[in-house]
Amino acid sequence: MSQAEDAATPQAEKQEQKPAEGVHINVKVKSQDGNEVFFRIKKNTQFRKLMTAYCQRQSVEADAIAFLFDGRRLRADQTPEELEMEDGDEIDAMLHQTGGAS
Repeated sequence: MSQAEDAATPQAEKQEQKPAEGVHINVKVKSQDGNEVFFRIKKNTQFRKLMTAYCQRQSVEADAIAFLFDGRRLRADQTPEELEMEDGDEIDAMLHQTGGAS
């Protein structure tokens, strides 16, 4: 085996492993009024990062919005990988309703 082949082998192994941990997906966050915001996140990134960015962009408090995927509320410590999300999936951003009873 030549030195050139030895040097190339570790790089090829690294390239094969890298995509598995750094895969990005595009996610659409849709508000109740129909506004859509698109995010590109890694599958192993916690939703906390997306939630914070969305709330800052919309100028609302983080605890004022509930994020739902397939009808289930997302927790900040979950990841798209845990929920088996795919590229193009949609998250609903619902404004918390408080009150209603006297």
